[in-house]
Amino acid sequence: MARRRDEVLDAAIEVLGAEGSRRLTYQAVDTAAGVPTGTTSNYFRNRTALIDGIVDHLQTLEHRDWESFAAGADPADPGELAEAMAAFVRHATGPGRARTAARFALFLESSTRPELRAPLARGRQTVLAWSAERARRFGSPAPERHGRILLDHLDGVVLHQLSFPAADFDPAPDIRDLLRALLG
Repeated sequence: MARRRDEVLDAAIEVLGAEGSRRLTYQAVDTAAGVPTGTTSNYFRNRTALIDGIVDHLQTLEHRDWESFAAGADPADPGELAEAMAAFVRHATGPGRARTAARFALFLESSTRPELRAPLARGRQTVLAWSAERARRFGSPAPERHGRILLDHLDGVVLHQLSFPAADFDPAPDIRDLLRALLG
């Protein structure tokens, strides 16, 4: 049962990331997931519940991805953190592009649909806590602030690469410079 729910959420993320929020319908998700008509509505009774599910699922997937990229980074070496962050950014703008586009589509939609802000804010608070913990592990004197700055930078870099793809894209040098400035 949980596996089918995850399949539906994966399909919802693909629809949202590839086609935008206006195309996020139960029928589109059912079709993308290859499940019988009505399956998505059985799991998510309204659009708000579907969006909440997507936000939570995105958070889980991105946390898993981040942990896999950061797993080997030595806390004594900010260069390793920079490389892990750059790998995550390359993934978010490459193989994870649809997932990233879905997250940004939700951000943009929340500017005109205030009901989306609560689940997105919960997700952001969780990600800020992860980021602050990482900054703390790497010796930041102000981990909450530095974690937020790092996340804001990464979001900006990712958004620009999604919008204006550069063939020679390499986020590592700027991330290294930013980490050097923050961590001293």
